[in-house]
Amino acid sequence: MNKDEVCGLIKDIGIIPAIKVASVEDAHFATDAICHGGIPIVEINMAMPGAVGFIAHLARYHHKVLIGAGTVLDTETARQCVDAGARFLTSPGFELELVEFAAKESLAVLPGALTPTEVIKAWKAGSDFIKVFPCAQVGGERYIKALTTALPQVPLIAAGGVNQQTAANFILSGAVAIGVGAELIPPEAIKRRQSKRIRELALRFTGFVKQARDLLEAGKKTAATQEPSAVEACERR
Repeated sequence: MNKDEVCGLIKDIGIIPAIKVASVEDAHFATDAICHGGIPIVEINMAMPGAVGFIAHLARYHHKVLIGAGTVLDTETARQCVDAGARFLTSPGFELELVEFAAKESLAVLPGALTPTEVIKAWKAGSDFIKVFPCAQVGGERYIKALTTALPQVPLIAAGGVNQQTAANFILSGAVAIGVGAELIPPEAIKRRQSKRIRELALRFTGFVKQARDLLEAGKKTAATQEPSAVEACERR
């Protein structure tokens, strides 16, 4: 899968599940449950012991899963992830060298940013998406709306505190996708091996994204039918 295809799939699915668990066994369980719930994307957090090896396993045996590496903080780790088979990189903040590394490797990169200044710097550096993190703590969907209104050309991913109550609103506010962690992959569900619970949550979140996008599309069509032509607008003046 090339970079354009990776970015296209992220936009299409609209959800990046962040897998932050204690072991490779837990990561296997979470990945299988998420994929069976209709989300063929996983972001493996580098804090997990054996994370790079798990990425290599997924790349070798799960060809239909888009694999990302999360919380990548330096190019050395990025190199290990790329060699293992990761097709996108994310980080909680903006590191210029990481974005430049991804560009050289033709790899999708989703650095974190919070303020408008950080978002602009990360976008101008060549990022494919900007992960607004932690967005829930600074105004949630209203903050995303303010950013997308000011910077409509920048594709934003809302991450940090996204849950079932806010997921649709983040999409409605302009986010192209959402990053979801424990609200999609509850620690209790991992501990009790409740695969059905995680699958149902995956289906629920994909439903929120679809519902929001359908509303946005309907709104565009309504606006198009109600918008006067240039001649009509002049005549009304």
